[in-house]
Amino acid sequence: MNSLGLDKHPSQTRVVVAMSGGVDSSVAAALLKREGYDVVGITLQLYDHGQAVAKKGACCAGQDIYDAKRVADRLDMPHYVLGYESRFRQAVIDDFADSYLAGETPIPCVRCNERVKFRDLLETARELDADCLATGHYVQRVAGSQGPELHRAVDDSRDQSYFLFATTPEQLDFLRFPLGGRPKTETRRLAEELGLAVADKPDSQDICFVPQGSYAEVVKKLRPGSIEPGEIVDMSGNVVGRHEGIIHFTIGQRRGLNVGGFDEPMYVVRLEPEARRVVVGPQRALARDVVHLREVNWLYPAPVDGQGVPVSVKLRSAMMPQPATVYAGEGGTGTIVLDTAQNGISPGQAAVFYDGARVLGGGWIDSASLSEAAKAA
Repeated sequence: MNSLGLDKHPSQTRVVVAMSGGVDSSVAAALLKREGYDVVGITLQLYDHGQAVAKKGACCAGQDIYDAKRVADRLDMPHYVLGYESRFRQAVIDDFADSYLAGETPIPCVRCNERVKFRDLLETARELDADCLATGHYVQRVAGSQGPELHRAVDDSRDQSYFLFATTPEQLDFLRFPLGGRPKTETRRLAEELGLAVADKPDSQDICFVPQGSYAEVVKKLRPGSIEPGEIVDMSGNVVGRHEGIIHFTIGQRRGLNVGGFDEPMYVVRLEPEARRVVVGPQRALARDVVHLREVNWLYPAPVDGQGVPVSVKLRSAMMPQPATVYAGEGGTGTIVLDTAQNGISPGQAAVFYDGARVLGGGWIDSASLSEAAKAA
């Protein structure tokens, strides 16, 4: 059994590595190459070259493709660039624009993993007779009694499991994550030790196809004429201001509302896209303890017959997991009941549930409400 859990000698094990041009995927490829695996690098061209070179520091950009090629040459391994522009536009960019116009706060990186990297790229890896597909994500694949499990990374500050909740059990069987058991500092050190040109390259921070970090400008370009001004109202329906489009707002937002005359700070409580209305209220009005999900993916046997599973849940990527109970519904739906109400739960974000370090599953937030019991408390 080799280090990837396959009953083959490394030299007889072909591994396709998804190479973004960053330090993480480069080190993943280098480590596998050093162990003697038959490594093939693939980099995805996800959007127009002119757009790609306009965005410095984003993944899958023109410079990153060049950097991935340099690393592959340094490691003496084959490297291919695949044009996935059309698929990425349909599956990720269009979904991003439509979600914002619907009053949601989307996470395109999850959609990219779900619909492009772990679906189309995975199939390409199989076509290349690969035994597995490796990535530079900070997450762990752990052998369990009923098959591979997805676990949080050892380095909690770098954990990316929230963004991989849509990974299916079948995909997880084929995937490998060489960096999940290492801290980021060790990855940087290894990059220097292995002589990789990207050793000091900064991490990408922004969404790759948003050239200047302005989501609104991207949506305007993709959906011209669709962004319309409207009213800002309080919770009683009184008009307290105007706005230039609901895409400029998200649930829980406080800054940039430009409303006054209140005795306490106001927050965005609700977005009503059909009426082009932004509803604001005090912070206490944000509290929600029941979260309704769509497109739920289970990496653990889904509960049946109305049984709830105690979990800890993340409703945003940066939040601490909160105790809750999750119930499976029909048609890929689900419901989370939080032990304690939380503020700023936004449709379009992901809810990911854990049992300790293990990812049990997750889904997209469709709506949230405050239970009668919480109201009475």
